[in-house]
Parts: sequence; structure tokens; C-alpha cells
Amino acid sequence: MVVALIIYAFSLLLSFTIVYFLIPPFGRLAFRLDFVDKPRKDVERKLHREPIPLTASYVIFIGFFITYLLMSRDFSMETVAIFAGGVLLLIIGTIDDWYKTKGKDFPSLPKFIVQISAAVLVYASGISFTGFYNPLSGEYVWLPVILQFLLTILWIFGVTTVINFSDGMDGLAGGLTTISAITLFIVAIAKGQSNSAIMAIILVGVTVAYLRYNKPPAKIFMGDAGATFLGFILAVIALDGAFKQATLLSLFIPILAIGVPIFDNLFVVVKRMLQGKAIYEADASQAHYRLLRAGLTHKQVVLFLCLISTCLGLSSIILLLVQI
Repeated sequence: MVVALIIYAFSLLLSFTIVYFLIPPFGRLAFRLDFVDKPRKDVERKLHREPIPLTASYVIFIGFFITYLLMSRDFSMETVAIFAGGVLLLIIGTIDDWYKTKGKDFPSLPKFIVQISAAVLVYASGISFTGFYNPLSGEYVWLPVILQFLLTILWIFGVTTVINFSDGMDGLAGGLTTISAITLFIVAIAKGQSNSAIMAIILVGVTVAYLRYNKPPAKIFMGDAGATFLGFILAVIALDGAFKQATLLSLFIPILAIGVPIFDNLFVVVKRMLQGKAIYEADASQAHYRLLRAGLTHKQVVLFLCLISTCLGLSSIILLLVQI
């Protein structure tokens, strides 16, 4: 147990250090390449007033995988699939972010195809939602293979998307991801799932370091490339941890752990469908924009949503304790 705690602590420290020290040089590189998010008065979602580098995604990716490979020494097919999926998301996210630097919108279909492809890679490697324990009989209910596939893809794609949609305000997506990762780390520790725990604590390290530069007013952004990567990793951690051998009731643990972006964006999607709008159509309908319009300041919005996320995370831990 002591050895495991040392590994977790070192994983947290190493991932934090890598991201913390690599962000400044990557930020300077962004200005040289003109890879920056420029203010646009015609877009309500653009809240910043100065050009902001969009290179944090690469540092987050580097910090996560260097730490994970060094600390877990896991070179299995699962790791290859997660790495390959992360690379795919980084590439398509970079193209999307590059379009934004030119004041253009990248089509949603290529992003959809790549995100689904990344999810399929993870499923093919063996990381999937297979079923749950029947609370009445105590027997494990294996879902049909087609349902395992569909639910796994839906979960990975859904979490990847909602974290990306939540990245509309300095410190918000990073803060929500940190809270969710801490929650999933505690769940993984309680269930004895060391690999998921290592991934979760590394994710905490990279997001906390990122928040050092992304807290209001932000000095750097992670763009779509970084936000989709964080969502992708969160989804994988939950599949490889909280969803494993879950009971019917404990299926809600990972949903609550990532509750704020999930529930907020479900509301947004339903609202867009009722209004006849495309689900992927960017607007200012997320909770953080609505709270801003209600009169809260930028910092108050971020703190409020992070507080709600913390409460949901604690609820998921309480639900876990009830199950043990």
C-alpha cells in the first residue's frame, strides 16, 4: 500500500512538473507560428480580448503519456489504443483549432468520424462496458455484444464531446476535469483498480498544471485538441475503472463524477433539437454563458460550477461507499 501511494504521489508530481515547465515555451512557439485564438467581436463565445496561444493540448498530451508509460510500464494493446486514439483527437483538434485562428469554422463531420474512430480503437483493445451485477440475484449480467459496442462508443464519444463543449471559459474545463479525475481516482483506489488510479492521478497532475496558466485571465488555451483529449481520457478511466463489475446502482458513480458537463450538455442538446438546430452548432447556451448573462462574474461562474461538480463528485463517492 505504501509503495502504491508513493507511485501515485510521484505520478502526480511528475505529470504536473512536465506540463508546468513545458507550457511557457510552447506558448512562445504558438505566437511565432500565429497559432493563437484571436478575439472576435462577432462571436459571443469569445470572451478574451487578447490573442491567446492554443498549444497547451500538446503539453497535456506529452505530460500524460510520458508519465503514464514511465510509471505504469504498461505497453499493452490497451495502452496502444488509448495512445492512438489520443493522437487522432490531437490531429483533428489541431486542424479545427487552426481553422479558428483564421476566423473559420471546421466542418463537424470529420470531427465526428475521428472521435468515433478513437472510441472504436479503445473498444477493439478490450476496454468496454460489458454489463453489471444484478442486485437481486448477485449474478453478472452480460450484455449482448452489439449493445456492449454501442454503449462503449456512446460513452466515450459523449464524454469527449461534453468536456469539449464545456471549454468556453478560462479555468472551467480544466477545473471540472480535475474534480472528475480526483473523484475517479478515489473510486479506483476503493475498488483496487491501480491502472485506472494511475491514469486518474496523472490527469489531475496535468490539469492542475494547466490551470496555473489557464485560470482567469488565461495565458494559454488547450483548444478543441486538448479538451477532446481530456474528455477521451476521462471516459477511458471510467470504463477501465468505475464501470468495471458495477452494480445497477453504481453505474451512476461515473455519471455523477462527470455530472456538470454531462447534465449541462444534455440540456443543451435537447434544447437545440427542440429548436431544430444542429447538435454540433456552436452557440452560447451552455450553463456558464447563461450564468454570465444572469449577472455573475467570470470567476463566480467558474467557482459555482466547480462547487456543483464537487458536490456531485462527493455524491458519487457516497454512492460507492453504500455499495462496498
